[in-house]
Amino acid sequence: MFTRLLAIFAVVFALTAPVYAETNEVRITKQPGLLYLPMILMEQGKLIEKHTAAAGLADVKSTWITFNSGGAATDALLAGNVDFVTSGASNMLLLWDRTKGQVKGVAACGGMPMFLLSRNPAVKTLKDFTDKDRIAVPTIKVSSQATILQMAAEQTFGAGQSGKLDSITLQLGHPDATLSLLSPQSEVNSHFSLPPYQNIALKDPAVHKVLSSLDVFGGPVNNAIVFSSTKFHDANPKVIAAVMAALAEAMQMIKTEPKKAIEIYLTQVKEKVSAEELVAILGEPGVVFDVAPVGMQKFATFMAKAGTIKTAPASWKDFFFAEAHSLAGN
Repeated sequence: MFTRLLAIFAVVFALTAPVYAETNEVRITKQPGLLYLPMILMEQGKLIEKHTAAAGLADVKSTWITFNSGGAATDALLAGNVDFVTSGASNMLLLWDRTKGQVKGVAACGGMPMFLLSRNPAVKTLKDFTDKDRIAVPTIKVSSQATILQMAAEQTFGAGQSGKLDSITLQLGHPDATLSLLSPQSEVNSHFSLPPYQNIALKDPAVHKVLSSLDVFGGPVNNAIVFSSTKFHDANPKVIAAVMAALAEAMQMIKTEPKKAIEIYLTQVKEKVSAEELVAILGEPGVVFDVAPVGMQKFATFMAKAGTIKTAPASWKDFFFAEAHSLAGN
């Protein structure tokens, strides 16, 4: 009897005792593109290590994993293979909905206008696409680009027509999609892109812009979000705060030292684009590098209306952790 009681007490203690030791490794994802500039600055400057050390956490290391699509990154989070995912708001909302709130946003990574491009000269608006066209997006139906394309379709074709162009989309990471767009032999003749890939593609006179995400949203929106699981968040409050601080420091560099930030970026990427071009892109209208999430509720409202998510949140704060609630999000 006594032995049994000890066993019961041991189980109860394991379930209820506070956990004081936080992780000593932060596994975090990023994707190709200038939108993920803060992540590259965090990685190269070891900013997570800097801010975890300042919080009293010794010998914490960050491990960075690159994915070409948000779908693969979210699968890794669900499998417990990464701690933070940096991907589109739509991917985060999908996981928040499917896990019933066990995945939430930590902070914004960045926002940049995204262009729908085509090399089909007959395509001037969404109404000009036919079954012969193919539009590349990072993840079918749920990536930021796919979601914004659905929003644009509803604006163009009317209520209930958000999936009008879904049948001609296919999944392709931005680097490969850009190569396909620039190849006349490829079936992919259109690409919902992002900087710097859209800027590279538009240098080809055969490629033109069909629309911008700014047209659809009517202003800036964060199309990359850092998110994590509730389990990791609750067990690692100092790490969460350190990641937010590291993000803020990286974004401050982008604002005050854009040339330095771009020089660091160019040491890590293969895109054939000059530092001057990239610095100019950072100054374009609609570019947002701030930890406050912008445009999130609009994403969520549309996804709920379209049936992509089952739960319609009352506020963007419903799908972000409390640490972000004091930020000027919407």
